[in-house]
Amino acid sequence: MKWLLLLVGVSLFYLWLKSKKQAERRTNEGVKIPGPEVIVQCKHCKVHIPLSDAITREGRVYCSSEHLNTIDNQGWLGNATWCASPNFDSRPTANPPDLVVIHHISLPPGGFQKRSCTQFIVDFFQNKIDPTEHPYFAEIADQKVSSHFLISRTGELIQFVSTGSRAWHAGVSEFLGRERCNDFSIGIELEGDGETTFEDAQYSALAKLVANLQLTIPNLQFAGHSDIAPERKTDPGVQFNWQKFQAQTGISEENFPYGLRSR
Repeated sequence: MKWLLLLVGVSLFYLWLKSKKQAERRTNEGVKIPGPEVIVQCKHCKVHIPLSDAITREGRVYCSSEHLNTIDNQGWLGNATWCASPNFDSRPTANPPDLVVIHHISLPPGGFQKRSCTQFIVDFFQNKIDPTEHPYFAEIADQKVSSHFLISRTGELIQFVSTGSRAWHAGVSEFLGRERCNDFSIGIELEGDGETTFEDAQYSALAKLVANLQLTIPNLQFAGHSDIAPERKTDPGVQFNWQKFQAQTGISEENFPYGLRSR
């Protein structure tokens, strides 16, 4: 009788233990046990942070919005779309650039009025433009040019060349007696044709870009492509409102040696 009671007791204990484990399994069912936190490196300052705390942009990660919106030590702006161009080389001196040259560009000419054409400009600066896409493209397909930045009609900011490198945007040029403006300037292209009013979104993006540039390159001066190459170029043209640009940025009029009139 003793052995029978012992056997019953053991059986009851086994059934209780089994039911407890089943209950625990049902409770934990569907609950994902977190794995180790992924650690990433800020593109700007190289500090290591958890991915859950990072700000991401085009696969890049930043530790703060301040670093996302600042030009890094390599000359790249975090909040811009990066479309690296092969058309650049080293500046002749280590001195930082002190001039911003404003351009306009439209591919094909005036094409943006009917459809989105920004990608054609990107392709052109990356030597990828298809000469069969438009007759005008066949004329320019062999050119090797670039700019540091492009601002599309919608205000999208695209960067092609580091601000520390020399982009090929100005050509034969002279600024207040200094030749070869590519050597000491930053080129900014606005998508436009010289006959159409620029968009408010473009002025806003331009003002923000200039504010970022001035954080690392203070006391910049500003000119149009037509100012430094008057016999060859007319951009940004009469539709670019220099007074509006100056008012939005708060830059001193002294930094506009060619004045604030539309030209």
